[in-house]
Amino acid sequence: MTPVILLTGFLGSGKTTLLSRLLNSENFKDTAVIVNEFGSVSLDHEMVRHADESIITLGNGCLCCRSQSDIAIALNDLRRRRAESEISFQRVVIETSGLADPVPLLKALGTDLVAAMDFELAGVVTVVDAVAGLRTLDQYEEARRQVAMADQLLLSKTDLTSDTQGILARLASLNSSASVSMASQWDGVYPRGSSVFRQELAGQSVLHSQEFGTVSIIRETPLLAVTIPLFLEGLSSQLGERLLRVKGLICLEESPDRPMVVHTVQNMVHVPQWMDAWPSADRRSRIVLIGHHLPQSWPGLLLDVLDAEARSVAAHATVQSR
Repeated sequence: MTPVILLTGFLGSGKTTLLSRLLNSENFKDTAVIVNEFGSVSLDHEMVRHADESIITLGNGCLCCRSQSDIAIALNDLRRRRAESEISFQRVVIETSGLADPVPLLKALGTDLVAAMDFELAGVVTVVDAVAGLRTLDQYEEARRQVAMADQLLLSKTDLTSDTQGILARLASLNSSASVSMASQWDGVYPRGSSVFRQELAGQSVLHSQEFGTVSIIRETPLLAVTIPLFLEGLSSQLGERLLRVKGLICLEESPDRPMVVHTVQNMVHVPQWMDAWPSADRRSRIVLIGHHLPQSWPGLLLDVLDAEARSVAAHATVQSR
């Protein structure tokens, strides 16, 4: 049987960063990946540094809110492609959206249909943000269920805080049976077994605790570098706690051959990173916002106004210097 690992964790916890590292390690060679994203624009699969022929993207909504057959269909596609020697893999990782409830996914993976395709659940791995984790667990039932269903808990962003006692105690109170490791040091070896909390939660109805929505921004022409920090600051100041997550691949006019990767998690803006090259032929700037009751048109208008203003200032400075 081919093992399937369910990788969960709330918005911005660091699942994609972890997955990118693991896929380049010895323990995770020959791994196929199914990426589920919340929203109509898919970015995570491009941020995963791995051979894209063995990545399947399931976008535009949580798997837990969609037909459970979607997982079976994706797994069957991988099985077929392996049988036809298109790809080779020995395990599958399903990276869920940050808002996904693991319960219906576990039910789907436990069906006879999935088993008949030679797949079996190996374990649930949940990533927890050491900085924003306590606040997230207090506010969101989805995050608490992700922790409760885990076999392996991974604490991320420990380099950004010196105090992890509070979050570790909270994790123990939610799931005392799971193993806990630092995400940056985890080598991919996880306990096989079933969380003692799964049976208790499995029968409960699955409803998101709050109403979540997304805003997608796509720009065909490159943006000025100075526009990006102004844009992220403007989003944070205007949307406040309604904004849970921003992620994007940005094409900058100053460096169009490699994309800037931007991330914000709740009120924390992470230092932008650079990819060595564009992961696909699509070189458009793509930005996704996730949160509560987000205005659909205003963020895009803000980006355009700030970029136009930055260009006007730059043009004026050029004229003045002559």
